[in-house]
Amino acid sequence: MSLETVLLVASALLAVGVYGALSQQVVVMVMMGLELMIAGVLLALGGFWWFLSPDPSGQVLLLVVLAAMTVEMATGFAIATLLHRRAGHDMTDMATELRE
Repeated sequence: MSLETVLLVASALLAVGVYGALSQQVVVMVMMGLELMIAGVLLALGGFWWFLSPDPSGQVLLLVVLAAMTVEMATGFAIATLLHRRAGHDMTDMATELRE
């Protein structure tokens, strides 16, 4: 597998994530699109790390980004669950009470 193949797969993940985040209205689906975008960026970073300079510092950066992504998803799912339990919906357009 070459760097070009990895970057092609990463760009496909990013494109699908952008489409999913922009076309969906359910909070969970928007978050899934965001996660696909982050996974695409992580794959590109991992590909660059693997093919250009395979030293351990690149792994630390990927682990930090992966940990931040995990915390972001847990927070997002908690907000989506709270919205669904309190208001009975999980659409982004109807979540105006989050501003208050």
